[in-house]
Amino acid sequence: MPMKQGGEAREARRVLEFDGGFSWIAFPEEEMQRASHALVEGNAVWLIDPVDAPELDEWIDDTGEVRGIVVLLDRHTRDAAAIANRHDVPVYLPETLASARQKIDAPVETFSGALADTGYRTFPVLDTPVWNEAGLYNDESGTLVVAESVGTARFFRAPGEPLGVHPARRLFPPTALKGFLPDRILVGHGEPITEDAPHALGEALSGSRRKTPQLYAKSLRMFLPL
Repeated sequence: MPMKQGGEAREARRVLEFDGGFSWIAFPEEEMQRASHALVEGNAVWLIDPVDAPELDEWIDDTGEVRGIVVLLDRHTRDAAAIANRHDVPVYLPETLASARQKIDAPVETFSGALADTGYRTFPVLDTPVWNEAGLYNDESGTLVVAESVGTARFFRAPGEPLGVHPARRLFPPTALKGFLPDRILVGHGEPITEDAPHALGEALSGSRRKTPQLYAKSLRMFLPL
């Protein structure tokens, strides 16, 4: 399987539906497993780090109306601008990601704290010159959205892990995610975590450094088969 597929998605797959939104993977066969999410509040639909799909507008029409597109990682502009322009809505950036506006060919607005009236609040996950990431959390629904620092795609996970810390962050796991007790975790790469999410998150963080050799050995076998 290719690490990342280009062109137009043809076989997008919805991987989660819950009371408050849905998630999809536009290219199910790619190793990166780029995942996108729709958060729904009333009739308003907010798309998070979206990769476009032929069925997307139909899915939205069945749910409500797009209110905005949210980008949570400076590298995850993906199809945000194209979808925002198609639906005539802005792209929203947490204030800590304001510098990413230059990468987006669409109207951009920044926000801090709450995302409109969705019940989600933003928080910084990492803010460095090479990695600028924010997260979202809804206390009422227990939904945690993490763009990149943790994921469920194969290259994130050491053997036995349902959720893993990004390979580049293994030695310095994301302390900003400590203390959350989510009912579900929506990630930017891979399918969401919907069962025993607090345990999966806690194990991913506590075992990050210890399991790094296992993950790197697995990655070598995946990408450099002998």
